[in-house]
Amino acid sequence: MWPRGELHRTALKQPKRGEIWVVLGIVYVVWGSTYVGIKLAVRTLPPLLAGGTRFLVASFLLAMILLAVGRSLRITRQELVGTAIVGTMLLAIGVGLVHVVEQHIDSSVAAMIAGSVPLQVILWRTISGDRVSRGTLGAALVGLAGLALIVVPGGIDGGSTATGLVVMLFATMSWSGGSFISQRLTLPSDPFVATVYEMLIGGLIATLVATALGQWGELTRETLQPGPVAAWAYLAVAGSVIGFTAYAWLLGNAPISQVVTHQYVNPLVAVALGAAILGERPTKLTAVGAVLVLGAVVVTVSRESKAARAYPPA
Repeated sequence: MWPRGELHRTALKQPKRGEIWVVLGIVYVVWGSTYVGIKLAVRTLPPLLAGGTRFLVASFLLAMILLAVGRSLRITRQELVGTAIVGTMLLAIGVGLVHVVEQHIDSSVAAMIAGSVPLQVILWRTISGDRVSRGTLGAALVGLAGLALIVVPGGIDGGSTATGLVVMLFATMSWSGGSFISQRLTLPSDPFVATVYEMLIGGLIATLVATALGQWGELTRETLQPGPVAAWAYLAVAGSVIGFTAYAWLLGNAPISQVVTHQYVNPLVAVALGAAILGERPTKLTAVGAVLVLGAVVVTVSRESKAARAYPPA
């Protein structure tokens, strides 16, 4: 799902143009598909347990890969605190709650709301006193007006609920807030190492909460169905390990203005897959809201990327 907000830039290389588009396509499809993957996983699997264990497994796999290629996983105490804050806000709360609410709202709705994260970050910056141009702030306000249309109860036919929509909005606020705060934290300079610790801590917290709620006891032969288990495995391997690896590679090899296009492509992929696989159909009101959000994100991202700042989403 959504990548963290801090961007670790390495020296810009000159890979082939086709290589960049292949990797960017992976980010488009993989992160866009995680919303449908979550929807399929939580059909029978306990939501917080599915989300927490997904990140624990992904953290372990990525750590093993890094050790195999000779990368050190050592970090300072200050970096550990920073990754703990980011992992908690973005993964344990942000993505963890997405697993919970997708039991009640459609995956396409979740993706549309998540698409507003860059706009929310603009508001966080404004509240904190950062200088934001009037054009950027105006675009953000228009997009948030579109978000209000999406969060109208019953915005999508087939199961959206008022409570689920509000909780999903809170999840995105945790993500955008964590993205904003991450710019002010001390984090490991290696994005792969930072990701290992963020997924480890975020996954651990979500799993502990799931344990306290008794979700381990919900695992039975009936809940461990092939489809949801396969979706969980896809989220752990593709959605987390492959998605984050591809994104980190792009940060070091592609122009930031090109990398951040995933912020408005991912929701489009999610909506398309939700319609094709799950049969989800947005209402006219929701579609209008989605267009406003998408247009505002395009304008905002374009303006922000010129200043070499970006705030990625799931």
